[in-house]
Amino acid sequence: MKVFLVAICVAITTARPSSDWLEWKAKHNKQYETQADEMDRFDIWSTNMAIIDDHNARDLGFELEMNEFGDMTDEEFRETVLTNIGPPSERSNASAYVRQGIEVDEEVDWRTKGYVTEVKNQGACGSCWAFSATGSLEGQHFKKTGNLVSLSEQNLVDCSTAEGNHGCKGGLMDRAFEYIERNNGIDTEESYPYTAKDGFCRFQESDVGATLTGYTDILPREDENALKEAAATVGPISVAMDAGHTSFRFYKSGVYYERACSSVKLNHGVLVVGYGTLEMEDYWLVKNSWGTTWGNRGYFMIARNRENNCGIATQASYPKV
Repeated sequence: MKVFLVAICVAITTARPSSDWLEWKAKHNKQYETQADEMDRFDIWSTNMAIIDDHNARDLGFELEMNEFGDMTDEEFRETVLTNIGPPSERSNASAYVRQGIEVDEEVDWRTKGYVTEVKNQGACGSCWAFSATGSLEGQHFKKTGNLVSLSEQNLVDCSTAEGNHGCKGGLMDRAFEYIERNNGIDTEESYPYTAKDGFCRFQESDVGATLTGYTDILPREDENALKEAAATVGPISVAMDAGHTSFRFYKSGVYYERACSSVKLNHGVLVVGYGTLEMEDYWLVKNSWGTTWGNRGYFMIARNRENNCGIATQASYPKV
């Protein structure tokens, strides 16, 4: 192992920009101010490429691939894209969904029922919590009205600070639901488009795309069977997870499992849109907010029934419409 690591370090130190690097830069429109800056980024990219190649060579049940985050260190990625989800609000007004022990389907995909909008991209802004919240409300609004309306994450980023959210610096899905309830609605995506940065609140009552009457937390926390019941009977569910690992940043396909994941230190809000089993491996089907070039066209599968891997069932909730 020591010899292998040394070999990687030597290769990176002596490497020069390759055709793969040039193609990657062009694909993701990467530009750098100086040649020295580009060489630093190339070294980081090369290190990440070596990690990806090593992972894929070991056949661990899921594949990685180089993507737009390739020139970032883990620390930079966490600071730019992820956020501190934090514990549930102590002043939460949530009702509770308690596991009932009912029989549900062994496979669910709400995308096939019309509940899910297109994959969106949060960009360099820690607003994942807003995308998770809108995704869950979009599904519940469709369930009630039959109309699938894309809702404004920017509305939440700019306007829900009084509830304790911090725009691009993080927030909670439940606090987003609290804002929408107090505000008597959230604007549509079309009327209040996303900018990937904090701004002044520009909510317009005339542009409301959906409302809610409250929200529900799924209990007991960390219970994947309770989450399965809700995901089967309610619709898409807002969840939080630990996404702060290189293995997740470069996920491509397969059922993701990370032994180093935390079930309590959560830093990313996503949307469970279903579940199932692939080659004897139970999984959650999850919509991310990093665009369609990430993962499996913007989605990923994560291990289900493996001790709440990455905290997928720790902080699950949905709005009431």
